[in-house]
Amino acid sequence: MATSKERRREKERRRTPSGTKRRRSRLVPIVIYVLVCLGLAWFFESQATTTIIFVRNADVEAAAAANGDPVLSVLGRRRAELLADALQDIDVVAGVDAIYASEFRRTQQTAAPVARRLELDVRITDPYQIETFMGQLLREHKGEIVLVVTHGDILAPLVEELHGSKNIPAMDDVSDDNIYIVTIPWFGKVKTLRLHYGLLLPPMPGSGPFTDTL
Repeated sequence: MATSKERRREKERRRTPSGTKRRRSRLVPIVIYVLVCLGLAWFFESQATTTIIFVRNADVEAAAAANGDPVLSVLGRRRAELLADALQDIDVVAGVDAIYASEFRRTQQTAAPVARRLELDVRITDPYQIETFMGQLLREHKGEIVLVVTHGDILAPLVEELHGSKNIPAMDDVSDDNIYIVTIPWFGKVKTLRLHYGLLLPPMPGSGPFTDTL
């Protein structure tokens, strides 16, 4: 006949599996909750806002403009440095992640100062392949900041392709120091901001206001 001590041991042995099962059943919702939180964190991180900055090439040598591929003038080079000043620290955390320019020297020379400061290569592309180019940016640079140095006649169509503003004014042929910042969130409305980076450009000694054509 089993003693009272043996009976207690038997009762404890029988209770242990069910107690373990109860503890495991309580852990399951916690594990599921943690996994859901991690999944949501990954989702929101992967759907971060993409920012694309558009600028027109800076001023070119008026005498060389007829050859189709002019270089920047002295004023244009000064303006390109000013653009670099404006964009070098545009993001307090990371800054511009990629830079694109067209095959023409005036866009590459405009992009060169900021590319040099940020130690980035200037990627050459054809901005007139609007749908292909914008699709590439959104696909390859999701959640990043991208600078596109392009030409006045194609800037507005590029912005519109991203569902940005359709009210970009026509570019003039004398000077244009506009920066268009298009933000594309993972959810919500695309927004377009316009800033000016040449307002602080001091006049050149012995010269009038911006006289070089773009």
